[in-house]
Amino acid sequence: MLSLHQSPLKLHADPSRVVVRPFHLAWNSQEPSSRAQRLVDEVRAMDMRTARTELALVFRDFEARHWQTRKVFLQRYDEVEAQLGLDGRRIREEKKILIGAYFCHEYSYAAAALMNPSVTRHPDQSGLAKGSVRVVMSLRAVGEGHISSIAFREGIIAGREIMLMPEPPFATAANSSQVGADREKGTVTIQRHPDSSLSGTVLFPITAAQRNGLEDLRITHFCNDDGSEEWIGTYTAYSGTQIQSEMLRTSDFQSFDLVPIEGVAARNKGMALFPRKVSGQYMMIGRQDGQNLFLLKSETLGHWDEGEMLLQPRYPWELVQIGNCGPPVEIDEGWLLLTHGVGAMRKYSIGAVLLDKDDPSKVLGRSVQPILSANDEDREGYVPNVVYTCGAIRAGADLFMPYGVADSSVAFAFVPIKGLLSSMS
Repeated sequence: MLSLHQSPLKLHADPSRVVVRPFHLAWNSQEPSSRAQRLVDEVRAMDMRTARTELALVFRDFEARHWQTRKVFLQRYDEVEAQLGLDGRRIREEKKILIGAYFCHEYSYAAAALMNPSVTRHPDQSGLAKGSVRVVMSLRAVGEGHISSIAFREGIIAGREIMLMPEPPFATAANSSQVGADREKGTVTIQRHPDSSLSGTVLFPITAAQRNGLEDLRITHFCNDDGSEEWIGTYTAYSGTQIQSEMLRTSDFQSFDLVPIEGVAARNKGMALFPRKVSGQYMMIGRQDGQNLFLLKSETLGHWDEGEMLLQPRYPWELVQIGNCGPPVEIDEGWLLLTHGVGAMRKYSIGAVLLDKDDPSKVLGRSVQPILSANDEDREGYVPNVVYTCGAIRAGADLFMPYGVADSSVAFAFVPIKGLLSSMS
């Protein structure tokens, strides 16, 4: 197996990372609006002494655990007011805050697992030593109810070392100003709070199609024909019964557009975008039939149909299925594409292929043996025998590859590109 440089750094699920989320009453009520109205009426009927006592208890328990708690509760009250058609002029601010608290709950977004990372170049490359690069890493965080969200960590790669920015004491959820039907279909725009760092920001499901999770973001630094740059990632939206592929687009990691993908290819998961057009077309790698890799082509970013077969399982470690492990990485020799393979006992491994730079349908080389497989210390976890990445980045002569371990934690490796290419058949 190819010799890798493993970082001693490892990230784990952390139940102490919590955010304030809206608490919805519809799950066990035939008439959620009447239940919500009853709750509002109860608070409005309280005498002010009782209301202040209850509010003091809320702040005692939660104010030190969250950022700008009062403001968050007031924002939640505004949503409830719009939903129920309340006359806010008749409600004192203290009661508005208390009503907002009744319609919120604390959510540990990474209590169950932290996994399937992707990495890309950070928009800010200022102030770095020569040879260093600042990066943004996305992570799939899994909390109560196995609901997945997207978390971020910023860091710097220097040589064969990765240094991550410390997480801020408070995590905050990015919010959308869209309400009602606007949030249930079409593109949704969400904003990171200007006072919140990217490493403390979490993107949660918003639409009905995303209700049970935003899974496995594969993000790339995309260069448009006009020279402009943006960051585009594909992810799986899971409603609880159905999946569909969607796209995250941002130019600054402050504002994010979550965009449904149209076309028959969008019914599958695991799509990954090339970081620029190739021969005048947008291109993606996908796994359209669940076991083989396909090359997809499109005239637009928003619509993708079936593609052409690119790779089929060949070696024992990938006979069950193969898939992509993130967007292709452009190097002098061509497009370097990380793949995952599933073998006996559903053991996952990571491999690679080299595609022609001008015609990615041509496979120039392929890993005979895995780059990385689940070994003894990496086998145990939420889903055993899995190593998996959603994207890597070139760092000098290496490929920097964060990867998930047993769907439970995240580790880091540097893969020598020259050695990787020489190991291919």
